[in-house]
Amino acid sequence: MAYDIVPFSELLHRPAVTTRLLDSVRALRLRRRDAGDLALMRVEQLESEGVVVDFTARLLASVVSRLGTGAVREVLPDAVPWVTFLPDADVDLFVRELVDVARGATALGNLTPLATLLTQWRHSAEIYADPVLHAQLTRAAEGDLGPAVPPGDNRDTE
Repeated sequence: MAYDIVPFSELLHRPAVTTRLLDSVRALRLRRRDAGDLALMRVEQLESEGVVVDFTARLLASVVSRLGTGAVREVLPDAVPWVTFLPDADVDLFVRELVDVARGATALGNLTPLATLLTQWRHSAEIYADPVLHAQLTRAAEGDLGPAVPPGDNRDTE
């Protein structure tokens, strides 16, 4: 395991002992009862991981620009096996989006958009892998379903 899990209160009550744990692990996961967990790591580790992610994004972009999406498509199932359930056209779109979002996310120093993209495409693959679910989600609607409510709008429609 690359990290240890410790209660957040342990950091508050014994900060020196808790932070010394970073001598033997990459990071600490600080478990909180009433909120999301936090991570504690050395700045050098964080910066090193950022360098690796930036390098990987640039390498991926370079491979696609010089060798085409086919080079990435060939090895993509090794990294994300669920890609085998996507139609060919979607795999090409996924590769293009992956390169663009990886470059943009690393430029911002925020990997959340990349994680979101991977999650969204994984969910698409799950739909394609389940014929019943795919049929339900792609069947033609019967009749007018009424006005669309904007996301986050909780008003009742009549």
